[in-house]
Amino acid sequence: MPTCSLSTLQTSRCEPCEGGVEALTIEAAREQLAILNGWQLDEMGKSISKDWNTKNFVKALDFCNRIGALAEAEGHHPDLHLTGYRHVRVVITTHAIRGLSINDFILAAKIDALMS
Repeated sequence: MPTCSLSTLQTSRCEPCEGGVEALTIEAAREQLAILNGWQLDEMGKSISKDWNTKNFVKALDFCNRIGALAEAEGHHPDLHLTGYRHVRVVITTHAIRGLSINDFILAAKIDALMS
């Protein structure tokens, strides 16, 4: 799979995935990850994550709610962690394939756009 540009990721839509497709290789995931700012690949190459520190609890909760609305619209749902009243961690994977798909990078790019 060729690496997508940031603008391509931000304008693409997540495609439904019920399995039956190959997860990205760790090499392909690393290449795609290089397009994003601040996202980390887990050691097994199965998920990506990013942390944010917001001003306060209200801002953190608002950010989580905006991510939730985006995720619902895309049909691709991350794990959201709100801790320490203002720290938000987002973990994204494609559960149906137990690894990463292009959908994960599309969602990550769109989440980043929420904070800009």
